[in-house]
Amino acid sequence: MSLLTGKTVVVSGVGAGLGRQVAAAVVREGGNAVLGARTEAYLAECAAGIDPDGAHTAYRATDITDEGQCTELAALARERFGSVGAVVQVAAWDSYFGGVEDADFSVWRSVIDVNLLGTLRMTRACLPALKAGGGGAVVFIGTQSAVAAPSQVRQAAYAASKGALTSAMYALAREVGPYRIRVNSVLPGWMWGPPVQAYVRFAAQSEGVPEAAVLARLTGRMALPELATDADVADAAVFLSSDRARAITGQSLLVNAGELMR
Repeated sequence: MSLLTGKTVVVSGVGAGLGRQVAAAVVREGGNAVLGARTEAYLAECAAGIDPDGAHTAYRATDITDEGQCTELAALARERFGSVGAVVQVAAWDSYFGGVEDADFSVWRSVIDVNLLGTLRMTRACLPALKAGGGGAVVFIGTQSAVAAPSQVRQAAYAASKGALTSAMYALAREVGPYRIRVNSVLPGWMWGPPVQAYVRFAAQSEGVPEAAVLARLTGRMALPELATDADVADAAVFLSSDRARAITGQSLLVNAGELMR
């Protein structure tokens, strides 16, 4: 049997990379994917690509900084498919770079509003449906940067917001565990997909070196000889969303080809 047969999964942050891969994996594993992102046209394109007959997808434009829109996305899942079995929170602001000394803390507030509070807004909106269904799963997409600063780029605000989300995961896992709701995080490292591909191209052009040289610099730190992909991270999220992970909660799973081991 497929991992998610008959389950409905809310996936927020369905962009060109990981969000789309999560949604595709949900449908592939027999589930219904309810998609949220800020751009409705992209949601329509994604849904058509992963579920051409539309039987297993629904979508609604959703900004996770807006509590009302989060509530509407959760309501869509119940209206269309009758229940919510899991929520995978992918949406994040990861494009602000820099450290603490050069920080614009007004931007940090916005990063935290998306990555920490937005994730919790979306999760809270889904809790009534998860409780009504007798339990389920919440999966946060975090980052390896929350537990080990990367050497290639500085993303202090992103790392701090995701580190706070990991702490919130522990508290929420205790809070909703009595309702048989599990809460876990997937922590990707360098993940081969559109954002990292763009970074490799940019670094190669900036340094005047082949893209293969930049990629080799990244993979040289891995125990395995290639980067994890967006699809690998999506598979981990789907596993944690499934009943195969019924006894796992309050855990962070690194999906990073062995760059960092804990």
